[in-house]
This record gives sequence, structure tokens and C-alpha cells, in this order.
Amino acid sequence: MALLKAFVSWSGGKDSSLAFYRARMKGIHIICLINMLSEDGNYSRSHGISSELLKIQAEAIGVPIIQKKTTWESYEEEFKKTLLWLKKEGVHAGVFGDIDIQEHKDWVEKICMETGIKAILPLWNEEKEILLGEFINSGFKAIVCSINSFFLGSEWLGREVDFDFIKDLKVLGNIDLCGEKGEYHTFVYDGPIFKFPIRVCTGKWIQKDKNLFLEIWKC
Repeated sequence: MALLKAFVSWSGGKDSSLAFYRARMKGIHIICLINMLSEDGNYSRSHGISSELLKIQAEAIGVPIIQKKTTWESYEEEFKKTLLWLKKEGVHAGVFGDIDIQEHKDWVEKICMETGIKAILPLWNEEKEILLGEFINSGFKAIVCSINSFFLGSEWLGREVDFDFIKDLKVLGNIDLCGEKGEYHTFVYDGPIFKFPIRVCTGKWIQKDKNLFLEIWKC
């Protein structure tokens, strides 16, 4: 494992951050982050984080980020192209933050197999509350950057991911604690993989269909 050069499939959120941390603790050499953007290149596909803020995040971590514009329809093709290019550059493994949705794991393993990349899923099938506790206890800092309004209200936007956050999610009862079904997403601004923290400011939220996205920028 110590000889492995790997990328991290990067969202900017808690799961990819914890997967990065665990992989590095095992001696895996993280070469870069891969982040897929909206077709206009302004925001990350899933979390709605600005591409510029993600660049700042990568700089704070000290690892280069590769950002690719894509539609949902061309996502797989663009991802595979990126993996094939990285393989030519000597990268032979990819780290993913998936936890327990089997179709996500199947997709990751399919793409990696087709491109000759080793798939590493450090968080797979682990208990959600334990993962969140490890994230917090390891010193990571994150805020909620988007929510699915079918599950959560706008008051959750901007909340810190801490033990009160876990407690309040558990009270609701119908929420996956790690947001695996898209109930919420996070932006990580500090932690053990960071060389320095990012000071972030938040603004208004924007609604796109059922999802609410919080404006976040570096102060």
C-alpha cells in the first residue's frame, strides 16, 4: 500500500475528506484530487460548491485538484478519460468516500476495472455514527453547504458538523446520519489533512428544484 500513488474522488465534503485521511494514514501517496463540475464550470456537480473555493481548499490541503466540466450524461465518460490520463502519469489507485450504497460501489468498481485502476473505499460498510465521531474527533471542521428540502429545512444550512449536529439528526429519525441519500452535503474547511484552515463566510441560499445551496466563499 505504501507504494501506491492514488487520486481521491473529491467532493469537498466530509466523506471524501475522511477517506483521504484514512488512506494517507495507511501510507497511500495522494497525488491529486478529482472534482467534477457543472457544465459551465462554476460549481461542483453534487455539493454546489464554487470551483474557486474548491481550488482554495485543495491549496489549503497541499494537493493539486483536477476539475472537469461535465453534464450528468457525460459524467462517466469524462471521469474515465481523467482516470486513463492519470494512469499514464503513474497513478494506479483511486480513493472513494462511499459508505453503503451498493450501486455507487458497483459504479466505482466498474469504472476502475475498465481503466485499470485499483478502487479503494476506506469507509465502506462502516457504522455512520462512528464515522461521524471519528471525523469530529480527528479535528475536521465542516459546515452544511446544501440540503434536500424533502428531508431538512433551510435552518440546517451553515450548521457545523459536531456532536450536537449528530444528536439533532438522530432526533429527526428519518435521516441517514451521513446523508448518504443526499439529505445534506458538507464543505470541509479544516482538519488533519489541511496545512492551514480556510476562513469561510456564508451568504444567502439558492434553491434548485428540491435542493437548497448555501453561498460560501473565502473571507
